Amino acid sequence: MSLVTLLPFIVLIGAMFLMTRSAKKKQQQAAQMRNEMQPGSGIRTIGGMYATVKEVNEDTVLVDAGPGVELLFAKNAIGAVLTDDEYNRIVHGVEHDLKSDTAIVPDDASSLTEADEPADDAAALPGDKSVDLGKKDEPAETETAESEADEADKADKAVDAKSDEEPKKTDGDADAK
Repeated sequence: MSLVTLLPFIVLIGAMFLMTRSAKKKQQQAAQMRNEMQPGSGIRTIGGMYATVKEVNEDTVLVDAGPGVELLFAKNAIGAVLTDDEYNRIVHGVEHDLKSDTAIVPDDASSLTEADEPADDAAALPGDKSVDLGKKDEPAETETAESEADEADKADKAVDAKSDEEPKKTDGDADAK
């Protein structure tokens, strides 16, 4: 047999080896995480339930899911062991203490302007015209309607002139004879 015929089989076996190797690593990390679990740590089950570990046995874990609710899970049913900050943020909605040296982002963009003017003054730049968004009088509406109709007619004429200049396209049957 030549090397060319064996090459696809070698590539296939190599890909299978790499896939099983990465899967084994993930399984080992998950088992190590479950073995390092201690009472008092927050967990998420594979079903998505958040709870606090109360007791760890060889194959099972007793968790406290709420006041007076204790559940017994298999260790394999624990999806993740969470840090205290992450568990408190998800379950209790408690954010960790913000450090004073971090920048606080304002709710609005008023602090981003260089001038210390109120927002109305900063928005009105010199040379800007105010725009009236109110309803106009009726005579003005008829004038704008007439001008819009004139513009539409001009656009239609331009399209007609353009279509007259270009030859009309067919499906090609007439040229095939």
